[in-house]
Amino acid sequence: MEATDATTSATRRGSLFVVGLTGGIGSGKSTAARLFVQHGAVQVDTDALAHQLTAPGGAAMPAIVDAFGPLSARPDGALDRAWMREQAFGDPSRRATLEGILHPMIRAAADAELDRVDGPYALLAVPLLSERGGYRERMDRILVVDCSLDRQIARVMQRSGLTREQVMAVIAVQPTRAQRLAMADDVIDNDGEEFALAPQVEILHQKYLRLAQAKRTAAGPGHPDD
Repeated sequence: MEATDATTSATRRGSLFVVGLTGGIGSGKSTAARLFVQHGAVQVDTDALAHQLTAPGGAAMPAIVDAFGPLSARPDGALDRAWMREQAFGDPSRRATLEGILHPMIRAAADAELDRVDGPYALLAVPLLSERGGYRERMDRILVVDCSLDRQIARVMQRSGLTREQVMAVIAVQPTRAQRLAMADDVIDNDGEEFALAPQVEILHQKYLRLAQAKRTAAGPGHPDD
């Protein structure tokens, strides 16, 4: 049975069309993703997986507490995000330690979810998409949700209560706007009002349906969607 399951996963992995969704903090990735899901795309959200791993009883918490000490956990056992934010954004070596714990776990969890996708295509949301992490070889297209720096800052300050300086500290450790756009196959402009997203998503959804069908056809008979 295990061999059969592994073969099925590998076959599905070869035929599944995967769109990598990324963008800076405050760019509107979550809003765009929600619209794609409404059209029938299946979202695999690495940020949500990270939250699961660092929730009370989360699989990453023992290693985090071992590396950072008891102050890294709240009384309920979940990651103390405010404390960790101060640690990680203030010290690159500590951020690297945290990433070294979380990234392999997130990647494994994302792979498992992609293997279970039952839909026309997958939307793999990776906020900090870069050459690291091993995600890009799973992606057929990279979609960047883009907006100006001023718009990013204003959105994050409004929704989170962080100061401008705190938001800038987060932005400083993310890929730059130019770096994101350089890796993009497709771009959604989210520098305006939310209603402007829907027609852009509709156009791209239809494009991804066509590309997904072409990939399934090229994969030939025998994959799980046949």
